[in-house]
Amino acid sequence: MNWKKAVSVLLVSAMTLSMAACGNNGTNTDSAVDSTESGSAAAGGEKLVVWTLSNDLIDFGERFQEQTGVQVETVVIEPANYPTKVQTALLGGETEPDIIVGEPKMLEDFYDAGFFEDLNQAPYNAQDYADQIVDYVWEVGQDSEGIQRAISYQITPAGIYYRRDIAKEVFGTDDPDEIGQLFKDYPTILQTAQTLKDAGYRIFSSDAEMNVFSGDSAWVVDGVLNVDQARYDFMDLCVDLYQGDLTAYASQWSTPWYQAMAGEVPILTADIQSSADDSVNVWDATEFAEATEGMEKTTVFAFGLPAWGVLTMRDNVGETSGLWGVCSGPSSGFDGGTYIGISSQSERKDVAWEFVKFCTLNEDTADWWIEFSQGDTVSLKSALEKHKDDENPIYGGEKLYEFWLKQAEGIDTSKVTRYDQGIGDAWGNAISAVKIGEKTKEEAVSEFYDVIESTYPEITVNRE
Repeated sequence: MNWKKAVSVLLVSAMTLSMAACGNNGTNTDSAVDSTESGSAAAGGEKLVVWTLSNDLIDFGERFQEQTGVQVETVVIEPANYPTKVQTALLGGETEPDIIVGEPKMLEDFYDAGFFEDLNQAPYNAQDYADQIVDYVWEVGQDSEGIQRAISYQITPAGIYYRRDIAKEVFGTDDPDEIGQLFKDYPTILQTAQTLKDAGYRIFSSDAEMNVFSGDSAWVVDGVLNVDQARYDFMDLCVDLYQGDLTAYASQWSTPWYQAMAGEVPILTADIQSSADDSVNVWDATEFAEATEGMEKTTVFAFGLPAWGVLTMRDNVGETSGLWGVCSGPSSGFDGGTYIGISSQSERKDVAWEFVKFCTLNEDTADWWIEFSQGDTVSLKSALEKHKDDENPIYGGEKLYEFWLKQAEGIDTSKVTRYDQGIGDAWGNAISAVKIGEKTKEEAVSEFYDVIESTYPEITVNRE
């Protein structure tokens, strides 16, 4: 891809990036965190500037500084703004940041634009470390020519986080294997949802919880838009969940969605959602509580999230900590992950490489992050092997690392394209139009095709 085209695609991507990038809870604004502590930045005056999408690298930066004396300035940037800021800095010839990151959905554009340093060349010789990282993570960090550009410290397979206490009450068991059977396919999920509603609960906060599992193939194959049957099945599931009053009607990443992890939330029914009164659509928790006072409430059973969901849950479950389990969903899926690389413009590439290795290839760091994060799943094989029998008390004593490794075996990285966010958002808009009765399925799909043709003229759209 040439520079002009790379910039064009990045600008489109910047408009549509998910708030959920890499486990970020969506509440951050762009901020710089200088990790300097008294006396710790004195070692030779060395400094490192890190630009990232989520708060994780603040913690990694502070620990790196403590152990090396290198001053680390970590700048957290909102996902929607991140691609534009990176391209502006690097295309402008800026020598900072030294470290840049990306999610899988944006990496292809970053690679093609030349933003990431070639880690196969000396002095990095990254291929010497290939066997140390979980295979799919290593592959995602490579460009189309097989050159290593980035490495992630985490694996991000998808799973279903469920309330063990509700499972025992309604289904008579909280065993992950048995609960996983309640989510084995979309028809079964609908049956599970009805059983939970009959018992006074709701299966999900939102009707989009299975999005992380949807799609059996890539959105674009050989330059042609590819809408496989699984996409239509997912649309039907969302419509049935919404129109069947089977969820709490809380949009993903909204205030009530997070609150549902800790306990009861108001049921924002379809009628309320479609009302001209927009008073419940607020982000502030206090305002939301006031706007929904007196509404019927429910407790939510499950959330569909990648492995980094342990971080989201950690920060939001409150008094329900310890009541959760994790099981498999209807298919393999994964989402997000912070892939760390060196800016091609950096003038501190040696120390930047030390930081990349520290975050991704250092077993002591992996051990620390496992404990500090309360369960995030690292990509370093030796650490995963070391901790495979660890029982996580927050999740009913489950061996989560063993579970996530098994889920990771089904990950197909060929499904990831640079268009995933934009096309996925357009498909989500089509689903919303159908579920609220604004359009028929045929009308919504036709408009979806229109959007893809106008947004991505390079993609061939064969209308069905």
